Amino acid sequence: MDEARLEDKLKELVKEFGGMSNPQYRKLATLAKQAQDKRKRLQKSVDNLQESLDYLRVCIKYQLFDLEATRRENNYLRKLLEEKED
Repeated sequence: MDEARLEDKLKELVKEFGGMSNPQYRKLATLAKQAQDKRKRLQKSVDNLQESLDYLRVCIKYQLFDLEATRRENNYLRKLLEEKED
């Protein structure tokens, strides 16, 4: 079941049980509401995690780029020193 359908079903359950006065129905409505809230928090956490992973990927790519540039510069400077010694 996809997330949108699950959320719709949870909202439907909350509405259905919201008008009932039976304590058992109120308990079910509360549980459905809690499940909906927890799902939203979980989705927010997953989104934050995905954003952090994307940022980490960018940082790693930059570090690799910087490392390669440093290696090229090192090789260039070594060649200059070798030429100067000769």
